[in-house]
Amino acid sequence: MFKSLDINENEESKKTPSEKAERVRCLIIGSGPAGYTAAIYAARANLNPVMYEGLQPGGQLTTTTEVENYPGYPEGVTGPVMMEDFKKQAQRFGTDVRWGMATAVDFSGDIHKVWIDDSKLIEAETVIIATGATAKYLGLEDEKKYAGGGVSACATCDGFFYRGKDVAVVGGGDTAAEEAMYLAGLCNKVYLIVRRDVLRASRVMADRVKKVPNIEILWKHQTKGLYGDGVVEGAKLVKNSGEEGEEEVDIKIDGFFLAIGHKPNSDIFKEYLDTDSVGYINTIPGTSKTKVPGVFACGDVQDSHYRQAVTAAGSGCMAAMDAERYLSEKNG
Repeated sequence: MFKSLDINENEESKKTPSEKAERVRCLIIGSGPAGYTAAIYAARANLNPVMYEGLQPGGQLTTTTEVENYPGYPEGVTGPVMMEDFKKQAQRFGTDVRWGMATAVDFSGDIHKVWIDDSKLIEAETVIIATGATAKYLGLEDEKKYAGGGVSACATCDGFFYRGKDVAVVGGGDTAAEEAMYLAGLCNKVYLIVRRDVLRASRVMADRVKKVPNIEILWKHQTKGLYGDGVVEGAKLVKNSGEEGEEEVDIKIDGFFLAIGHKPNSDIFKEYLDTDSVGYINTIPGTSKTKVPGVFACGDVQDSHYRQAVTAAGSGCMAAMDAERYLSEKNG
């Protein structure tokens, strides 16, 4: 995760006195599958990449207990172990991996400036942004308590572990509808917990989810808490019954999936780069190029659709190759 700054904070950071700027050919902001893959390719292309990992080295995948859908790990692997493997491979080829957080940028010139921890200034010929996105949670303490024990923000990643079981999905938009239908193909029963009395999803998606026989939509329900001995065994809900007041509802589940959206970690770049309405960085279709020459984006910070480790890694490869070609053309 990377610090979010408003415009005033951003400007103040740029004015902070710093040591003599460090000049690098390729700066990678963020780790995870996208950042580490970009580092591997950039290092092998002799770009001498410098990477700042951010507050969560390895990205969202470090919160995933088991990864079974990434090629090359036939027996599965934990997220933290896989990310450590990625990191070691990047370092093997010479990537300078550092702990630190990008807090401000200035992409107005030919050389791109990035401030680390509000003090150290890096001047980079190319910048690869791989800051990822942060899943939105309800804010319940139980979400932290059962992280890795039944709580997930990615049905595609973790749904396999709940085959034949009962699960719940929270949300009312297209993502929630898609995840509920995906899980319905694996699980015995899926509860779709919807705060309102209608779905925010598109009409097509709403109609589809209503026709799936093993999906039960719980209208006007909100989650009060989760329970279980070490792992999720059920959820306590509150139903708003209108004039009749609130009614407590208990459902037995093994998995609890959040599908209320993601927030791209792109705030510090918005002064210079185009983003969509949510905050995902816009790139030129088929490339990792942003509107600023020499600045590239990969992984979940620019991917609002797939958000998978393997697609993030692929986009990291694209970013490094785009950066190498940019430097080759620029320097002749």
